[in-house]
Amino acid sequence: MAVTFYDLSSASGLKKLDEYLLTRSYITGYQASKDDLTVYSALATAPSDTYVNVSRWYKHIDALLRISGVSGEGSGVTVEGSLVAEEAVATPPAADSKATAAEDDDDDDVDLFGEETEEEKKAAEERAAAVKASAKKKESGKSSVLLDVKPWDDETDMKKLEESVRSVQMEGLLWGASKLSH
Repeated sequence: MAVTFYDLSSASGLKKLDEYLLTRSYITGYQASKDDLTVYSALATAPSDTYVNVSRWYKHIDALLRISGVSGEGSGVTVEGSLVAEEAVATPPAADSKATAAEDDDDDDVDLFGEETEEEKKAAEERAAAVKASAKKKESGKSSVLLDVKPWDDETDMKKLEESVRSVQMEGLLWGASKLSH
């Protein structure tokens, strides 16, 4: 699903983006992707709090960029009227102009475009194998249930009642011994 946003530097552009993000956490999909980077980069500054959804999304993407980066592929969002989409993806704006040289050095480990190292690929494969192993259908143990059926009155035929109860058939249901008490 390719999405296009127009002139995110204008109030009308921000309003459209705010409406779009009303029911979404990300621009496309269920995780941050390159599409989020494209739109994030197209915004010259953090949006005002009057655009509640855009502000929430912007702060979230900003935090992700500071912590771990964005790894999703995206589906080709374009932003027209503010920055060229290719430039926006290639050069995201600095999140904070007060960044120190030490913080700049930390950015080397953050991969904004989802290119995994061999070590990350191996860790992802191990996680996937662990999830797959735990997701296998496990056979449950046997359960024993005691069913106490009581008659409405003295004239109830208990043998007929037992036949009626035992007529219930389900997968995995085994009827055991029964005892009629008087």
